[in-house]
Amino acid sequence: MNSVKEYIESGMLELYVAGNTTTEEKAAVEQMAVMHSEIAEEIKVIAALLHKYGTHNGIAPNPTIKPFLLATIDYTERMKNGEAASYPPIINENSSIEDYAGWLNRDDMVAPEKLEDVYAKIIGNANEVVTAIVWIKEMAPQEVHDNEIEKFLIVEGTCNITIGEEVHQLIAGDMLSIPLHKNHFVKVTSAIPCKVILQRIAA
Repeated sequence: MNSVKEYIESGMLELYVAGNTTTEEKAAVEQMAVMHSEIAEEIKVIAALLHKYGTHNGIAPNPTIKPFLLATIDYTERMKNGEAASYPPIINENSSIEDYAGWLNRDDMVAPEKLEDVYAKIIGNANEVVTAIVWIKEMAPQEVHDNEIEKFLIVEGTCNITIGEEVHQLIAGDMLSIPLHKNHFVKVTSAIPCKVILQRIAA
């Protein structure tokens, strides 16, 4: 597309806010939002309208959509304000919490005192890999990923991640990779929120 106006009018931003984009389209929208403040602002407007529509019509949105949308806006603002892009390591069987200490120890990487359901802070978004620090108060609802592999590294607290019929009981230091096309959900089992490094990798 030849202009920001054409991109805004294409309908892609509405699909993005609704969570109906492919991994490639999602990455493209987020890159455009970093490059063009008009697009980042339009995403905010669409999200507010969608929230208003959902509230008016009694629709309960997936509780993970809003925190990741806000995390994306926060990340784009940080990039615009001069924060250098960073490249967290890919989570694997040998990953440790210490691998992410540089991000975990930052003063701005904290959850609000009144945590609702899920809160996220993106720490890396490049080469079709999105990495975030995520706090889950009680649960993250069932979902399926067809275009991206999701990986978890538990930092604090404990949780059960159920994949299909199999329950994985996780504590700090544990990692888990979610296969494509598999229903999964998270249930926090600790008295404190479960804090994780969450990574989504385009498949």
